[in-house]
Amino acid sequence: MIQEVIGVGGMGSVYRARDLHFPNVVKLVAVKEMINRATDPQVRQTIIQNFEREANILATLTHPSIPRIYDYFTQGERSYLVLEFVNGKDLEAIIADNEGFLTEEQILTWAIELCDVLHFLHNHRPDPIIFRDMKPSNVMINQHHHVVLVDFGIAKTFQSGQRGTMIGTEGYSPPEQYRGEATPLADIYALGATLHHALTRRDPRLEPPFSFAERPIRKINPAVSEELEVVVDTALQYDPKNRYQSANDMKEALVHCGRKTGILNRIPDAGMATIQTSSLKPLWTFECEDEIRSTPLYYENIIFVGSYDHNIYALDAAEGKFRWKYPTDGGIVTRPSAYDGNVYFGSEDQRLHVVSARSGKVVWTYYSEGRVRSSPRVAEGHVFFGSDDNHLHAVNLMTGRPSWRFESAAPVRSSPFVTSEAVYFGCESGEFYCLDFRGDLKWRYKAKLSVTSSPWVSDGIVYFGSLDSSFYALDAKAGWIVWRFRMGKGSIVSPTLSEGLIFTGSADENIYAIDARTAKEIWRFRAEHQISGSPVIYKDSLYCGTADGNLYCLEYRTGRLRWKFATKGAITSAPVVYDDIVYIGSADHTLYALLA
Repeated sequence: MIQEVIGVGGMGSVYRARDLHFPNVVKLVAVKEMINRATDPQVRQTIIQNFEREANILATLTHPSIPRIYDYFTQGERSYLVLEFVNGKDLEAIIADNEGFLTEEQILTWAIELCDVLHFLHNHRPDPIIFRDMKPSNVMINQHHHVVLVDFGIAKTFQSGQRGTMIGTEGYSPPEQYRGEATPLADIYALGATLHHALTRRDPRLEPPFSFAERPIRKINPAVSEELEVVVDTALQYDPKNRYQSANDMKEALVHCGRKTGILNRIPDAGMATIQTSSLKPLWTFECEDEIRSTPLYYENIIFVGSYDHNIYALDAAEGKFRWKYPTDGGIVTRPSAYDGNVYFGSEDQRLHVVSARSGKVVWTYYSEGRVRSSPRVAEGHVFFGSDDNHLHAVNLMTGRPSWRFESAAPVRSSPFVTSEAVYFGCESGEFYCLDFRGDLKWRYKAKLSVTSSPWVSDGIVYFGSLDSSFYALDAKAGWIVWRFRMGKGSIVSPTLSEGLIFTGSADENIYAIDARTAKEIWRFRAEHQISGSPVIYKDSLYCGTADGNLYCLEYRTGRLRWKFATKGAITSAPVVYDDIVYIGSADHTLYALLA
């Protein structure tokens, strides 16, 4: 459903639209329209091929600074691309809308990000991709103040020695591109031209070609450092051999410039100041009567979340409208699980409750002898959960009766991880257990302090944290230690794993990315308070909450901050992310739905 026109060009328009394939979710997309009015059959075919090339290239790319493609189709003389909606402004509009010069800190930040995306394109496999049209109007700055490169209509795969027709934008394109030659170094030049425009407000399309040396940056904008001027001038060299020989080389020069001038040290603080602006508005909120310590569950277009007000709530995922609530006799801190139309969750009233996902009516209830703070896991015809009664319980899904109970050394608040062969969990005395499906002990490991962290099992290794300030990797079959990673303080955080990296957090205020095989620290991100929520990965982002009420969004490969959102209470649970919407509860009694 088309909502409004967000851009108009010579061959069509770009629209903001809502994807009605997801009627219960607000999924915004950009629809790029191309109207082919050419009468010459050959020209007409070339236009169609260029449009199809953009669709084909975008379909192969996954990067935070490149919009995702969802669909491509043609109706008559009109062709359409359905793309990820980028909520923001292009750099050309930002330059025009500012009366003065943009700050060097901001331009340096964007320049480094643009080098990252060019490095990604130039190293694409099987064939490198040359963008060929870097300019301010093709650089979107999204609502989180990060760059997104748009309009891949003339991008092409690079083959050495191949010539073509001149294509690009006058003023930004290098001299060799006018001769039909386009290599990765052409994008380096165009990025230099883009930065020159951003720093000086002088549009190169209105100047003689290749005349940047006649317009020294610092003569026009004395606030720019000599170091940054040198970087831009090097990128703009007439002879490609005298430019940076890769986007990564240019990035390193920009980073060195930022360190030498001290700007790089100021960028994170400046970024946080902009990230905390009013632009981060929830799609909707829902307020309970007490703290939300439970991780939400998305199931069949409904969000289920427990509260310390003794209720579990069912809310419409798209709009946050109340569906039903089910009362218990205790606070709910567990994450619900769903299976076959039913929702399973534990309560501090010492019971496991099973209710209909549609109506909220009780199906059956199971009684333990202690408070249930361990989230249930459904597998192999059973639901597994721990209790403060020092037991892990395995309950038959059909009958609601216990199949077995395993006695641990202390209360079990760690949520079990269930594989096809075993059940893994920790307890408050520091013991960590591996059981078979009969409830028999396979092995046990003893940490120095309690294991509240819920484990993660992958490729024969089980990962978990402890209050003894260690993060452990154990052999999943035998229980012997593979490695141990030391943190500054203890952890109650449940880890997550993606692409060979294991992510966790600690009371030392750091979020860690650790190589899952070697225990090498890849990066750490310092928050402003202890990490009390567990991280989750969605697409290329990591989301994690802290005890001071902030939800952080990081680029998970680098730990770079994308945005943070402040609630008014501690976040002690993990967010759930579905269809580009983040759902997170807070001790301020509120469940928030945010655009990812």
